[in-house]
Amino acid sequence: MNAVSAPSGRTSRAAAAASRVLGVLPLISRIVAAIGGGYALAALFSVAVLALPASTIQAVIGGMLGSFAVYTGAVIWVFAVRSATRAWAGLIVAALLLLPLAWSVWTAAAPAASP
Repeated sequence: MNAVSAPSGRTSRAAAAASRVLGVLPLISRIVAAIGGGYALAALFSVAVLALPASTIQAVIGGMLGSFAVYTGAVIWVFAVRSATRAWAGLIVAALLLLPLAWSVWTAAAPAASP
């Protein structure tokens, strides 16, 4: 009887360990979203502010100051929503809204290629 129960005991331990790992994955996903996604969103915001009709110095300072609020808001958002999927979706939607403004700044600042 011990020979029969030993494999099932190992299987149940492996299943319990796998269950714990799968239970932690959403938390790890939220942490990565908060750190990486929040940073990317703050960086996009700080560049996108340069596309606004203001002097360059005011836009740089406003972008730098605003990026702290955007990063903080992103971290709060990631842990406030119901699921990690919604957290990622919210960050992606916000990034897609800022991307055209940031892209216009990047392309305008690119030097022309000389022959």
